[in-house]
Order: sequence, then C-alpha cells, then structure tokens
Amino acid sequence: MTSMADTTELLRSIGEQLRQLRIAEGLSQEELAARANVGVATLRRLETGHDISLGRLIPLIKTLGRADWFAELDPIGDGPTPMELVREREGRERRPRRVSRSRS
Repeated sequence: MTSMADTTELLRSIGEQLRQLRIAEGLSQEELAARANVGVATLRRLETGHDISLGRLIPLIKTLGRADWFAELDPIGDGPTPMELVREREGRERRPRRVSRSRS
C-alpha cells in the first residue's frame, strides 16, 4: 500500500521533472500553460508538488513532447486487451456484432 508520504514525494518528483522539461524547452510557465490550454496557477501547483487532475497533466506532458511517459503506464502494450485475456481464459470467442437491418 502506498503511503501519503510516498504520494507526496511522487508529486514533487513529477512537478520537478515537468519544470526541468519546461526550462529545457525555453518556455515560461505562462507560455507552457497557454500552449497546453491549462491555467498558469495549475502549472505552478504541479511544479511545486501539489496535486492536479490527470486531465490537466496530460496536455502539459503532451505539449512538452513527452507522451512516451504514458507508454510506460501501459501494462499490456501491444498485446491483447483485458477483455480478450478474460475471454481467452474462459475459452470463449468474441461474439460477432449484430448488424442493424434497415427497414424498407
């Protein structure tokens, strides 16, 4: 189980990494926030280790060209989807989708 201290440290680490990327790109907080369509206050909160929503973090990371960070979160990669794994374990094939018939 993750402790609150671990979560706080992880937030600080993410914020610091994002700040370093922003600086390496030569962007001010205002410029990055505008390009990512998030508020400057949100970016400042993140850079100082505070929690922000995932919906605000994603555009910041994408704007900095680091969408590859999200690939590391994908436990399956290019493999089967979770539902395909379940079906495989149960020995079931995927049912074909119904085709709607147009009425004449």
